[in-house]
Amino acid sequence: MESPFLGILALIAAVLLVGVTGGVVYLTLADWRDRRRREDETRELKRSTAKRR
Repeated sequence: MESPFLGILALIAAVLLVGVTGGVVYLTLADWRDRRRREDETRELKRSTAKRR
Protein backbone atom coordinates (compact mmCIF):
# COMPACT_ATOMS: atom_id res chain seq x y z
CA MET A 1 0.00 0.00 0.00
CA GLU A 2 1.38 3.38 -1.07
CA SER A 3 1.30 6.25 1.36
CA PRO A 4 -0.25 9.56 0.16
CA PHE A 5 2.88 11.27 1.47
CA LEU A 6 5.04 9.50 -1.13
CA GLY A 7 2.69 10.56 -3.93
CA ILE A 8 2.83 14.18 -2.84
CA LEU A 9 6.61 13.97 -2.50
CA ALA A 10 6.91 12.54 -6.02
CA LEU A 11 4.70 15.32 -7.42
CA ILE A 12 6.79 18.01 -5.71
CA ALA A 13 9.98 16.42 -7.05
CA ALA A 14 8.57 16.37 -10.60
CA VAL A 15 7.49 20.04 -10.38
CA LEU A 16 10.92 21.06 -9.08
CA LEU A 17 12.63 19.08 -11.83
CA VAL A 18 10.57 20.82 -14.51
CA GLY A 19 11.20 24.22 -12.90
CA VAL A 20 14.96 23.76 -12.67
CA THR A 21 15.15 22.41 -16.23
CA GLY A 22 13.15 25.39 -17.50
CA GLY A 23 15.48 27.77 -15.67
CA VAL A 24 18.57 26.16 -17.17
CA VAL A 25 17.07 26.35 -20.67
CA TYR A 26 16.15 30.02 -20.15
CA LEU A 27 19.62 30.96 -18.91
CA THR A 28 21.28 29.07 -21.76
CA LEU A 29 19.16 30.83 -24.38
CA ALA A 30 19.69 34.24 -22.75
CA ASP A 31 23.46 33.70 -22.71
CA TRP A 32 23.43 32.59 -26.35
CA ARG A 33 21.39 35.67 -27.35
CA ASP A 34 23.65 38.04 -25.43
CA ARG A 35 26.80 36.47 -26.88
CA ARG A 36 25.40 36.88 -30.42
CA ARG A 37 24.54 40.51 -29.71
CA ARG A 38 28.04 41.23 -28.36
CA GLU A 39 29.67 39.56 -31.37
CA ASP A 40 27.47 41.56 -33.77
CA GLU A 41 28.35 44.81 -31.98
CA THR A 42 32.07 43.96 -32.14
CA ARG A 43 31.81 43.15 -35.84
CA GLU A 44 29.93 46.40 -36.52
CA LEU A 45 32.49 48.40 -34.54
CA LYS A 46 35.34 46.88 -36.56
CA ARG A 47 33.52 47.69 -39.83
CA SER A 48 32.88 51.31 -38.85
CA THR A 49 36.50 51.71 -37.74
CA ALA A 50 37.76 50.25 -41.02
CA LYS A 51 35.57 52.63 -43.10
CA ARG A 52 37.07 55.69 -41.43
CA ARG A 53 40.59 54.85 -42.54
